[in-house]
Amino acid sequence: MKHIKKISAVLILLVFNTSYAQVAIGKETIEGKDTILDFNNSPANTKGLILPATKGLPSGNTANGTFIFDTSDDKVKVYENNSWKALSDTGNSATIILNDSDESGTGVVIGTKEGSADGVLVLESSDKAMILPKISSPHLTVKNPYPGMICYDIASKTFAVFDGTVWNYWK
Repeated sequence: MKHIKKISAVLILLVFNTSYAQVAIGKETIEGKDTILDFNNSPANTKGLILPATKGLPSGNTANGTFIFDTSDDKVKVYENNSWKALSDTGNSATIILNDSDESGTGVVIGTKEGSADGVLVLESSDKAMILPKISSPHLTVKNPYPGMICYDIASKTFAVFDGTVWNYWK
């Protein structure tokens, strides 16, 4: 019975997303009409977005704007201008448990019915953006960050990336 309730909730969410193409996670409202995905950004928030951990670079048709935590060299990376760019120093992936399931398909696409990117969660929109989880001074407030965690640091006004060892900040 619990599985039926979970499946029903997911189906309702997917139907809603197809109609409105805006999602709030951990909160009831979206910050703006130009937002496709929004997270709980209360001042006490200490939870960020965890990037997928891959062993090496993904193969196939990688879309610009793809983020990963590459466990082969313990770096957070983004695919930009058709090449991979490191966003962190060498970190530590010792605590990461890789997902070795035989998943197939394109995953969940939010924003359009026909997504061209292959990923577990794909945000497709020409006029909406994702708002990262906002955390004040994550290096001080997040007690046990997970390798590949990203957020927006509202104290320093920077993009923050945890590589398993230290936080890396980008303006």
